[in-house]
Amino acid sequence: MRSVEEQLVRVTSLPVSPEPVRIAISEALGLMCAEEVEATRPLPGFPQAAIDGYAVRAVDVGGQRPLSGAEPVAVNSVSLPVVGEVAAGSAQPLRLQPKQAVRVWTGAPLPALADAVLPLQWSDRGTNRVRPTRSVKSGEFVRRVGDDISPGDVAVQPGDILGPAQIGLLAAVGRSKVLVYPRPRVSVISVGRELVDIDREPTLGQVFDVNSYALAAAGREAGADVHRVGIAEGEPRRVRDIIEGQLLRSEILVISGGVGGAGSEVIRKVLAEMGDVDTARVAMHPGSVQGFANIDGKPVFLVPNNPVSALVIFEIFIRPVIRQALGKRSAQRRYVRARSVNRIQSRYGRRGFVRAKLMRDADTSDYLVQGLGGATGAPAHLLAGMGEANAIVRIPENVELVQPGDVVDVLFLSQR
Repeated sequence: MRSVEEQLVRVTSLPVSPEPVRIAISEALGLMCAEEVEATRPLPGFPQAAIDGYAVRAVDVGGQRPLSGAEPVAVNSVSLPVVGEVAAGSAQPLRLQPKQAVRVWTGAPLPALADAVLPLQWSDRGTNRVRPTRSVKSGEFVRRVGDDISPGDVAVQPGDILGPAQIGLLAAVGRSKVLVYPRPRVSVISVGRELVDIDREPTLGQVFDVNSYALAAAGREAGADVHRVGIAEGEPRRVRDIIEGQLLRSEILVISGGVGGAGSEVIRKVLAEMGDVDTARVAMHPGSVQGFANIDGKPVFLVPNNPVSALVIFEIFIRPVIRQALGKRSAQRRYVRARSVNRIQSRYGRRGFVRAKLMRDADTSDYLVQGLGGATGAPAHLLAGMGEANAIVRIPENVELVQPGDVVDVLFLSQR
């Protein structure tokens, strides 16, 4: 029986690398950059006011010693005429004369000869004349040319995950499009004679196809571009045509029902003709029986039809592959340590992944966890408990029973 770590190494060692595409920066949030983008112009491109106030010469408000070497002007004796006003976006040039002030707004271009901005709160806020209450130094409250970005500076580089700040930088350097690695494309197929789609009424012996919907949703939540194929039926040649078609349009293929049951034999035979197939037992519960294939360098995951097992396998093995393809620094979700509030059973010799509800103690803020599936008297395979869960308890292979008060590792799934 293979360990969880061995299986994880096996499935993540096959790189998933979608070809880079150039897209609008408005669509690039969360994607990994595939090119280096350099600034071709300075930002800001002109001296501008960093605050609402008055553009002045610092020497005129006692901010520095005049070039003549005379004593600085006393602030309380200064009164400067306000000879104009400049708003942000103004393209009209304005020249400041000695012992004058110009009313400016944040982002406005500074008049020629002005070397500082006197903030409104450091003045009497006059409209015709202004009296400063404090001095300013040369360059104070001024954004100089290139203060933010200079020509040749790298705005983003390959491997950067494009968040809001990076998107803003791209806009700041005038780039409307950027080369990125797109979201990995995932196709989800279900197989099984007992399956019917949810728009049909099941007859005796039939059940709804749950997994293609659940796994497709899990793929989208992980950040993939998912195509839900639905139920694949027919002779082996038709099944092969479906698989080949999905491999052409996707980087990752997930086949529900690919292990266990009569339908899995057809799938494994078809995949064996196309590439390397490995079906193994992994020392975990649920989801022990699973398969993995390498078809033309693309990973194909085989999961059982049981929805809980399929979702656990997706969380532990398939989601990390998607997150790696997205360039995320941590492919796994965050684990926290929590104190169990009830008894949770597991199987000796297998790592337990038990759905649970993660909470915070109102008094101590410590994490608390309540086991759902796997709790005493609660079957591990039922889907209803999965819907209540916001976490998965990870139980070591040598532990059969977690007692109330025991501290365990908990995989945090989502806010609920």
